[in-house]
Order: sequence, then C-alpha cells, then structure tokens
Amino acid sequence: MRTLETVAHGGSLSGRTELYVLPGFDFRRVDMLLTNFHLPRSTLLALVMAFAGVEETRRLYRVAIEERYRFYSFGDAMLIL
Repeated sequence: MRTLETVAHGGSLSGRTELYVLPGFDFRRVDMLLTNFHLPRSTLLALVMAFAGVEETRRLYRVAIEERYRFYSFGDAMLIL
C-alpha cells in the first residue's frame, strides 16, 4: 500500500518511501486491503485505521477478540473492501 500510494502521490518508483499512512490520509490508488490483525499503537494498525476508519477498525478488533482470532504475523487476516 505504501509503495502504491507513494507513486500515486508523485513519489519515485525507486528507493525507499517516507510515507506513513495515518487516519485522514487521502487514498488515490488502493481500494482494498488484505492484512493481519496488528499490535495496538503500531504504524500498521494506524494504516488499517486510515483505510477502514477508526471506529470500524475498533469494531473489527472487538469481533476478532470475541471470536478468538489469532493476532500478529502468523495469525488470522481480514480483507477490507
């Protein structure tokens, strides 16, 4: 996502990106996200909140906890459309 959005915002196709996707971000290219359930207060969770919305992400995480989904890299994932 960060690479696609970096290019969509005028960034280079080579090198590293300095882009951080936080709530309020203006998405120009990405319209769906497949991701794991991430740690609280992480930049990855901030990215998910930017994409799905803060309240919707909180709701999704409540469901995941209630259903005993596994978190982190080897856990369950979600597709956000």
